Amino acid sequence: MATSRISRQTHSALGKHPVSTPPVYLTLILYNWSKSHHYTASDQDPVELSSGQKVGRLQLFDITHRKKDGSPMTSEAGEIMEKLNDKKAEYEAIALNDSSDRERVEISSKQKQKFTHTAGSKSFACVAEAKHAAIHAFGESSSTKVQRLKDQMAQMQARTVAQIAQLKVEAASIKAEVQRKYEELQLQLKKEAAAREAEQNKKYNELQL
Repeated sequence: MATSRISRQTHSALGKHPVSTPPVYLTLILYNWSKSHHYTASDQDPVELSSGQKVGRLQLFDITHRKKDGSPMTSEAGEIMEKLNDKKAEYEAIALNDSSDRERVEISSKQKQKFTHTAGSKSFACVAEAKHAAIHAFGESSSTKVQRLKDQMAQMQARTVAQIAQLKVEAASIKAEVQRKYEELQLQLKKEAAAREAEQNKKYNELQL
């Protein structure tokens, strides 16, 4: 009854005032009604304009509180529009989730009915019990597998650290061996150079005689 009375008042008010200049009490009626009734859809209980077009209350509020360029008439109107749109989006999301939940429940219920009709209620109970037991067992097996993988990773890490340490020792040993051979080669070259120089001096002295 209250909704119909508001609809008649709104229709009467729109017949007397232009759409671009709404009366103040119409704004309060629309906002208070949508706030107190948690209005969730703009197409329910539509209001008919003088042109014969039917619009929802949120759409009507939006139409009657915007300028020709599309901006809100006042900052307060803009805030109200933003709040109403947020509430609308919130309720639509809730409705969508509820619809999805209902669909899942219906699908599960239909599957249960088909299985029960085919195999009997006792078979369904046995399958459900076996399912829970398998999940429980799989959970324990999975935990053991994870722990085993952790142990293997720790062992691999320890082996890697040991291999790196061994490689460092081998690298140091190779470096020392290379340095030793380099020094031996330098010493040998010096000896050979000294021997050649001595031989040349000897030949030179013999030629002088």
